[in-house]
Amino acid sequence: MRKCKVGMIGHRGHYGYVTVALPELPEVEITAVSGGGKDSAEPLIAAAAEHGFFPEVYQDYRELLDSAHVDVVCIDGPFELHAEMCVAALNRGIHVFCEKPIALTLDELERIKQAYAGSRAEIISMVGLRGEAAFLTAYEAVSHGSVGKVEMVTARKSYKLGVRPEFYRHRASYGGTIPWVGSHAIDWIYWFGGAEFQTVNAVHSRSGNRNHGDLESSALCMFTLKNGVLAGASIDYLRPAGAPTHGDDRVRVAGSDGVIEVTDSRVKLIDADGERELPLLPGCNIFTNFIHQLRHAGEPALVNAHDTFVLTDACLRARDAADRAERGE
Repeated sequence: MRKCKVGMIGHRGHYGYVTVALPELPEVEITAVSGGGKDSAEPLIAAAAEHGFFPEVYQDYRELLDSAHVDVVCIDGPFELHAEMCVAALNRGIHVFCEKPIALTLDELERIKQAYAGSRAEIISMVGLRGEAAFLTAYEAVSHGSVGKVEMVTARKSYKLGVRPEFYRHRASYGGTIPWVGSHAIDWIYWFGGAEFQTVNAVHSRSGNRNHGDLESSALCMFTLKNGVLAGASIDYLRPAGAPTHGDDRVRVAGSDGVIEVTDSRVKLIDADGERELPLLPGCNIFTNFIHQLRHAGEPALVNAHDTFVLTDACLRARDAADRAERGE
């Protein structure tokens, strides 16, 4: 089987899912990189060199897609160009591993879906926290009935704000905190809840954003799923600078027979037999899983294109609902 050629466009988010996975993917080689039009490609060149790859460098990402003959492209460029880049890759039959959100508007998302429908290529977004050991362990337990029928899911995603690059300060280039930070929490709701979204409501605020312009520092989202599950997400950049970790990620799944909680990378089950901590399953790198899906028929998917579209739609609808609430509509 020939090598899988990977191109990388941009480095504004979690392209590290690719580079971290390289030691366990001998069938993959990085053959082309581009800064994405606005940024230098130097971080990508350095990351590739650390793993013994010396890719071709393209100033224009479209030239990479046209000339590099890659099988898969990692898209992590300017957020406002994600949709354009995804459509360009799908139209060329190139598989897409894209930073979330893959689009900043519902119209952009629709264009991606149309391109996907006419393409032989696959697309997923970088919801890599699904593969972290604690969340994967909790998901498997819920899937096997540990809490009975799921009734409610609540999620928390909290980050330290620090000093963010200029593009975070403008809605046009950032897209909003709900689709950026909140995408993980909303994905957990969809994943654990086991159904698509029926209703979407949200509020957000820029208060406390420490002079970061349009960036929302906090948000609350409320959902009902099509199976009747109730859900909520708390999203913020209010984690104190002195906190022991950059992020605080939590999920609580309440069901008819018990409750599972993920906190501090640990999983706790509470049921009729009492409370206990569950042993963690091995984690799974999302890019490794994606490559295995593409290369080996029947490999279980950690996330797929349908999941990606459902999540992006929910994130954008939540952000838009919060905008309407802010305007008093």
